[in-house]
Amino acid sequence: DPNDCSRTRQPFVLSNPYNFSLDIRIPGVIPTEVRCIFFVILDFVPHASMDTAHHMILYGCKTPYATQGYWDCGKELGTCRDQAKIMYAWARNAPPTKLPKDVGFKVGGDTRMNYFVLQIHYGDVTNFRDRHRDCSGLTLRMTSKPQPFIAGMYLMMSVDTVIPPGKKVTNADIACTYTSSPMYPFAFRTHTHSLGKVVSGYRVRNGQWTQIGRQSPLLPQAFYPVANTIDVKNGDILAARCVFTGEGRTTNTQIGGTSNDEMCNFYIMYYMDNSRAVPYMSCGDDSSSELFRNIPSEANIPIPVSPDHMMSMKHESAPQKGAHLVEVSDWPEADLQLGQVSGLALNSNGDLIIFHRGDHIWGINSFINGIYQQKDLGPIQQSTIMVVDPVRGKVLKASGRNMFYMPHGITTDKDDNYWVTDVALHQVIKLSSDGKDRQLLVWGEAFEPGSDKKHFCQPTDVAVDPVTGNVYVSDGYCNSRILKFSPEGKYISHWGAGSLDRKRERVPFWIPHSLAFLPDKRELCVADRDNGRIQCFMADTGEFVKEIKKEQFGGEVFAIAYSPAQGGLIYAVNGEPPYGQAAPLQGFIINYSTKEILDSFSPDTQEFKLPHDIVVTADGSIFVGDAASDSVIKFVLSASKLSAVQKMQEPSQTQPQQPPAAPEEKKTLKTMANQSAQGMATAIITTLLLVPLVLVITIGVFIRWKRGRMYSDSLSHTGKAAGSLNLGNFFASYKGYTRHGFDRLSTEGSDLEKDDEDGTDSENEEYSAPPAPMSSS
Repeated sequence: DPNDCSRTRQPFVLSNPYNFSLDIRIPGVIPTEVRCIFFVILDFVPHASMDTAHHMILYGCKTPYATQGYWDCGKELGTCRDQAKIMYAWARNAPPTKLPKDVGFKVGGDTRMNYFVLQIHYGDVTNFRDRHRDCSGLTLRMTSKPQPFIAGMYLMMSVDTVIPPGKKVTNADIACTYTSSPMYPFAFRTHTHSLGKVVSGYRVRNGQWTQIGRQSPLLPQAFYPVANTIDVKNGDILAARCVFTGEGRTTNTQIGGTSNDEMCNFYIMYYMDNSRAVPYMSCGDDSSSELFRNIPSEANIPIPVSPDHMMSMKHESAPQKGAHLVEVSDWPEADLQLGQVSGLALNSNGDLIIFHRGDHIWGINSFINGIYQQKDLGPIQQSTIMVVDPVRGKVLKASGRNMFYMPHGITTDKDDNYWVTDVALHQVIKLSSDGKDRQLLVWGEAFEPGSDKKHFCQPTDVAVDPVTGNVYVSDGYCNSRILKFSPEGKYISHWGAGSLDRKRERVPFWIPHSLAFLPDKRELCVADRDNGRIQCFMADTGEFVKEIKKEQFGGEVFAIAYSPAQGGLIYAVNGEPPYGQAAPLQGFIINYSTKEILDSFSPDTQEFKLPHDIVVTADGSIFVGDAASDSVIKFVLSASKLSAVQKMQEPSQTQPQQPPAAPEEKKTLKTMANQSAQGMATAIITTLLLVPLVLVITIGVFIRWKRGRMYSDSLSHTGKAAGSLNLGNFFASYKGYTRHGFDRLSTEGSDLEKDDEDGTDSENEEYSAPPAPMSSS
C-alpha cells in the first residue's frame, strides 16, 4: 500500500494531565462515486482540502448506524440510529476552531453522545483517478476535566427553498422562537453552495434586530466570532436569511446534498451554564414574510470578495495547468548590496525579509569539528536583516548589526518577531522586528556546540506553530535532529528521521537544513538536505507521515516552503551533491498529496549557483535566496509576467515608445518572446543589413532588386533569432568583469560534518467568553 494515512493514530498525553488529542481520519478510502463516507471511532483541527473533500461534518450520537470502520451513506440508512447532533462542520479550507476558555462540548457519560461519526462529502471523485487514498479528518483536543460552561450548536437551515433559473435574487428565510435556557453565542458559520451571495443571522427581541453574524459563503467557511456579545433568552426569535442568485442556471435549483443543489445553513456555536446546557438545537421553519419586512437592509447586500480572498480560497494564484514560473528580470530595481544570502522569510504585511552574511564568507577554514575558527573577525558589522518591498525590491528597514557571525535560517512568528539561527554561535535567537535588535530569547551557548537539550551544533532553521506558539529547530549540521520547545523555551521533545517501511531500518537525517510548518495539516516538513528528500511529521507528536524523494532533486534538497493552495503545495530548491551525479539546479512545485512535481523553474538571466532558501507569498510569487551569487531572485506565474510585459509596452501619451531593451531574456514563453522581440527585431535587422550593404556597394550593385529583397527577407528571419544575444555578458567577459571583481568560492555545500548516528497571524479564530451568566432563583 503506497499510502500512509491508514495507520491508526493513538491518543497522546499533553502537558496537562487531563488533556489529550484524538485524530479521526478516513482510513485510506478511494471514493468511487460522489457520495459521503462515515467513519466511526470510540471515545477541531481540520485535515482536509476543498480540492478533495467538499465538506466535513462531525456528529455525536449514542448509537451509530454501523460499527464497521466506514460506510457509504448513499446506500446505508443514516448517520446514527438515534438523533444525530452536529458538533462541528468544515468546508472551503476553513482554518481550525478554538473554543473560549472554560467552554467545551460535553461528550460521553449521560450526554447520549458516546460515539463520534465523521461524515465526509466528496465533490469530485476524478481527483482519485490515480488511486491515491484519502485520509481527511479532524484532530479533537479533549480534556477529562469538567468545564463551567458547555458548548452547543444551533443549526438554522432552509429545506424548501427553490431558486428559479435566471432570477437575480432569491431569498431563503428561516425563523424560530427560542424556548430554552439562556444561551450565549460566540461563533457563527455560514454555508451555501455556489449560488449563495450572503448569509446573515439575527436575534429579534421586542422588534429589535441584533446581528449575530453575516458573511459571504464564498469565503472560507470557518466559524467566525459573533458580531455582537449578546444572550438569547426564552421568547426571543432567531432569524436567518440566505441570498441566492439563479443566474447561469437553466433549471430550478432546490435544497439538496449534491454540488448541483443548494443549501442554506446558518450555524450558531454557543455556550450555556453547565447545569442547564442543551448540546444541540435546530430550526428549519420557513418564516412569515411579515417578520422579514423589518430585516436590516445589510442582509440583502452581497459581501464583496476581494480578488486576493478569492485567490486564497480558490487557489487560483497557485500554478494551474499550462502555467509556469518565470523570473522577474528587473527585480530588485536597485542593488540590495547583500552578502551570502542564507535565509528568507515573510512578515504579516507580506514584506520580504532577507538574512545575509555581509562580508563574512563560509569557507573551507570556517569550521573544524563544528567549531567556528574565525571569531577574531568579530561579528558582522553590516545590517544582516533586510526588510524589502516584494514588488520593487526597495529596502524598507535594516537591522542586525554586530550580532551575528554566520547567519543561517530565519522565520517569523504571528507577532512578526524574528527567529534566527547562527551556525557559528550555535544559537537560536528570538529578535524583535522593531529595528532595535532587542534579543527576546537566546537558546544555546555562544560558540559552544553540544547535543543535549540546552545546546545545539550548527542549527539551521526554525519553524513556529502559529496556533500553539511551539518552536521547532532543525539541529543541524552535526546533530541531525529536530527539537521542539514551548514558546518560552522549555524543552518538549526531539526526534530523528522516520520511515514508512517498519521492516526497513530508517535512514537518519543527513543535515536537516530547512523547515516548513503546515498549519492546515498540523505537520512539520523537513528538507533532509544530503539525503535528497523531504520528510513530514505530525507536529504535535513527531510521528512520521510521509517522504518525498525524486530523481530530479539530484541527491540534495536545500530548502522548502509551503502553501495551502490546491490542497497543499511544497516549494523546494535543490543543490549540488558532494558526491554522485548532480541534477540541474532548479526549483520545484510539488503536490503534497500525490507527491507529483507540478512545475520546475530556474532563472532566465542568470543561473542558480547555491539556492539556499525559498519563500512563497500569498499571491503565489516565489523568492529564492542564492548564497553563492549574493542575490535574491523573484519568480511569478507566466500569466502575471505576461501582463506586466504588455503593460510596460503600452505606448505613452507623452513619450515615444522605446523598443524593448531586454534581449537577454531567452527562456520565456514563446508568446512573450514574440512580443518582446518585435521592437528590437527592427534595430537588429537594420544592423545586420549594413554589412552586406557595404559589401554590395564596394563590389558594385549588380544584383537584381528582387534578389536583393529575398536576401533581405532571409536576414530578417535571422535577425529574429538573434534575440538571444546578450551584449551585457559579452562586454562583461571582454573586460574580465564580475560583480565583485572575482569569483568567490563558497564551501558551505561541500565542507560538511556528517553524523553516522541516529509561516502571519494565527489561523485560529479566537473567541472570548462573555461574562458568566447570573444565576436566577
